Amino acid sequence: MNFKRIGQLFLITTLIFVLAACGSTSEGVDSDSSSDESKDSKGTITIGQINWPENIAVTNLWKTILEDKGYNVEFKLLEMGPQMAALASGDLDIAPEIWLPVQDKSYYEQFKDQANFFEEPWYENGRVGLAVPTYMEDINSIEDLNKNKDKFNGEIIGFESGAGTMLVTQDVIDEYGLEYELTASSTAAMISSIKKAVKDEEPIVAPLWKPHYIFSEVDLKFLEDPKKTFGEVEKIYMATRDEFDTEHEKVSKWLTNFKLDDEQLGDLMINIQENEDNPIEGAQKWVEENQDVIDKWMK
Repeated sequence: MNFKRIGQLFLITTLIFVLAACGSTSEGVDSDSSSDESKDSKGTITIGQINWPENIAVTNLWKTILEDKGYNVEFKLLEMGPQMAALASGDLDIAPEIWLPVQDKSYYEQFKDQANFFEEPWYENGRVGLAVPTYMEDINSIEDLNKNKDKFNGEIIGFESGAGTMLVTQDVIDEYGLEYELTASSTAAMISSIKKAVKDEEPIVAPLWKPHYIFSEVDLKFLEDPKKTFGEVEKIYMATRDEFDTEHEKVSKWLTNFKLDDEQLGDLMINIQENEDNPIEGAQKWVEENQDVIDKWMK
């Protein structure tokens, strides 16, 4: 009998058992460590984003807040219609900007049973309407447009076709019998057209909304809307996909607590605009300066 070989086999066997035991212990530590973490401490959250100033501001704000809490946040660049459809299908977690009672009423009616629309708004002082430069002193009401259609070439310069305000603007054209065509483009193209027209003191009419930084850059006025087709005060709400509130209970509560007033939203939008090439830096700056506000949301 080769006792030396038996001894070697015994040593190898012992080492195998020891290594296996160590591996088992290591796995146990990792498992226990992860189980101690909150279910809401990690994960990917998708937020719908549209190229509107207030939307860019708010989405980057929440990306900053949630990533500070350990989440991975991804934006999905979707116009309003596809964004609502993605929310209903579960392909999107959060739609941050639903204007009610008028602008996004059609989307709310279509998807209210397929998604969770928040009961309380995060912003309460919105306004929407057709706007012209203030130097157009003789045009102060939507009813003045038809008799001045040659000045505007019978055209209303619009933005993304699927936006609720664009749908309402078409209702306004029908309601007032305007002999105008609503031209869809992008928000950036519309704002560029407005700035150029004001610089050259030319006529232009476009559907606009407040809050929007354009009102601080050029002198514009809303046209009176006697039939209230655009509505009056608009409020902005959030919506989440079904079951998001149970899967991400903490985040859902934070979003429910989220409120911004005119000054807060204005400051946030200015920070974003000043960091246009990297909006997340503008959001981070605002977060640093308003931690007391954010702490209230996180309760």
